[in-house]
Amino acid sequence: MKISEFWLRESVDLSGISRTQLLDKLTAAGLEVEDCADVAPAFEGVVIGEIVNCEKHPNADKLRVCQVNVGESVALQIVCGAPNARVGLKAPLAIVGSVLPGGLTIKIGKLRGVESFGMLCSSAELGLPAGGVDGLFELPADAPVGASIREYLKLDDAIIELKMTPNRSDCLGVHGLTRELCALFNRKATNKISQVVVPSIADQIEITLADPAACPRYLGQVIKGINAQAVSPLWLQERLRRCGIRSIHPVVDISNYVLLEFGQPMHAFDLGAIKGGITVRRAMPGEILKTLDEQSANLDARFLVIGDAEKALAVAGVMGGFESRVTTESVDIFFEAAHFAPEVIMGRARLLGLHTDASHRFERGVDASLPEAALARATSLLVEICGGQVGPICRSESPAHLPSVNSVHLRRAKLDEVLGVHVSDAQVESVLRDLGFAVVDNPAQNPAQNPAQNPAQSGWQVTPHSARFDISIEADLIEEIARVYGYDLIPVRLPSLRLTPYAPTEAERPLANLRHLLAARDYQEAITFAFTSSVGLASFGFTGHPIKNPLSADIDVMRPSLLPNLLNAVAQNQRRQLDRVRLFETGVVFLDAGKREPSRIAGVAVGAHLSEQWGAPTRAVDFFDVKGDVDALLGSKQTVHYVAFSVGTAPEYLHPGRSAKVILGAVEIGVIGQLHPALIKTLDLRGAPVVFELNLAAVRETQVPKAQTLSKFPSSRRDLAIVLSESVSFDALKSCARDAGGEILHSLDCFDVYRGAGLAEGRKSLAISLIL
Repeated sequence: MKISEFWLRESVDLSGISRTQLLDKLTAAGLEVEDCADVAPAFEGVVIGEIVNCEKHPNADKLRVCQVNVGESVALQIVCGAPNARVGLKAPLAIVGSVLPGGLTIKIGKLRGVESFGMLCSSAELGLPAGGVDGLFELPADAPVGASIREYLKLDDAIIELKMTPNRSDCLGVHGLTRELCALFNRKATNKISQVVVPSIADQIEITLADPAACPRYLGQVIKGINAQAVSPLWLQERLRRCGIRSIHPVVDISNYVLLEFGQPMHAFDLGAIKGGITVRRAMPGEILKTLDEQSANLDARFLVIGDAEKALAVAGVMGGFESRVTTESVDIFFEAAHFAPEVIMGRARLLGLHTDASHRFERGVDASLPEAALARATSLLVEICGGQVGPICRSESPAHLPSVNSVHLRRAKLDEVLGVHVSDAQVESVLRDLGFAVVDNPAQNPAQNPAQNPAQSGWQVTPHSARFDISIEADLIEEIARVYGYDLIPVRLPSLRLTPYAPTEAERPLANLRHLLAARDYQEAITFAFTSSVGLASFGFTGHPIKNPLSADIDVMRPSLLPNLLNAVAQNQRRQLDRVRLFETGVVFLDAGKREPSRIAGVAVGAHLSEQWGAPTRAVDFFDVKGDVDALLGSKQTVHYVAFSVGTAPEYLHPGRSAKVILGAVEIGVIGQLHPALIKTLDLRGAPVVFELNLAAVRETQVPKAQTLSKFPSSRRDLAIVLSESVSFDALKSCARDAGGEILHSLDCFDVYRGAGLAEGRKSLAISLIL
């Protein structure tokens, strides 16, 4: 938001406060100053001159010899080539000795034989915007002749650009900033209260609120017979220009001025374009409105519109319609000011590819009490500039749907505890009242009011200003006291805290150990976004209701798995000519609409199983390579009694014949397998990636070593060859051996698998070793 420094100084008494102090205080209070630029470059000696005589140059067709009055007894002779030089025109005059922007010094000159004692200036020659006029900078007829142009146009002003946080919509207007400055500098406001124009005609428009929850207050006023050819005064044009808004038409300029002054968006309709009454309603499916930017807006029930008996006139809170706009032919208009619920306007401009000053404010929240004051201000300015006859205010309200303001109790003890410094009662009350809050006296100071008051709970009952939607709890009030009192005045002290150091037990493996283990097995750690794409999740077959992220269409949901983003990272690496990629990641995933946030560890491997070398043949990484990595990751759990891989029940994003669930005891802790060929094609990957994803808490949990009596007997190895059906897994054989061997079975390994001659079809021979 851009605002004029002089406008702020007119609204609050800042005498004795330098520009630097003002900017520093605003930033320290949370209203960050992004930039501060001078309104005009440095120049001196330029005054206001009036052309009293203008004749053709005797020796040049395009030059004129002007006599210019600068308030002295003798007019100055100036040779000028501007096309708009004429008798009666008032324009800036750089007299002899003046210094213009860039260091140009004006001297007595001679043009085609005629002396010139100065230079009549255009706006560009003074470093100001051209304003659409070709030639001299035309000043109003009441500009004081001989006065300094810098003082008349207040060119020592500065344009302050503020970066507002979304919760401070109350400061998107001069009145809101005035309250801030009153509190920050303990000064009084000097801005004037708008005079209400007494109605002179009875014309009104009927207003209907079809959706009072979305628009609980709508006000309007008819003004007839305005001067359609009137021009906005220079002061108004300058105010708008310094705030980054171009002057268009007095009616539009006044709407923009009130927007900047109050923070209340307004709109003006051509009265002749309104058929019947005004209805604030939801848009009908397929309804199309041509907006002020001459684009067609395709609307539906998500949008609120201002309509008449036949059609939509404007997208509520976003932009007006082209057909009902005010033009230079409009003599009868209808001014409107309304309050809209923020959630009804939020995101609607973005859906239309727009971002307007109105939507920027309405979607953050605008004070519901502002429409009437803003309408009175706009009407009085319009009558002053364009004339016209004013009708009574047309009003439609739903008090039950207007936002309520609730009081908040601020405890004296809590304030001291949080700030770590004592702010006096008088200072606390002064800060809150300067911010426009209603404050009830401290009950501890007046026991007669509340003799049962607990001293520990004594403090203030505070009702925030109606524009402060961000004040709802005690901590919000404490924050207000801290930032206005000054963070720099709060002493820097280390807090006195009792901290219990975290001491991991032997039953929990450090996360760093797991990372080092995977790094040692040739994996590289990746860090990806906690967000992912809903479209990508659909290709994985993930269902449920993920948490939405409205900030980006590409990463629009929170991740329910680490694998989608890891595989995207693999695709990016492959597009950069890296064929062998091995990545792992640890992090939180979001399940059941955010009700569960378990930690996971996941990895992906694709390409050759070993880096290119002469000592081993090259082959693609397979299921068993990654299974070995998972076995290593599970560490001490790799016993015949503990870890199993259950085939045939893996998720649909994995290859049905080359995947398995990882079972720890009787609990499923993750999956492992080759990616499904269809998904490989969808993700445009080269090779067949093998992935795993495990519950991190289960992986970190380990068995604590226990001392046991050494066996009195030497170990005995027995090798067995067992013929089984192909459908019987090695895990089933291990389970059977565990039950049969009991405590004397120390370990079991499979060292050979045979299929072929001597065995029936569908049979296999497993050779196992038993250590007893």
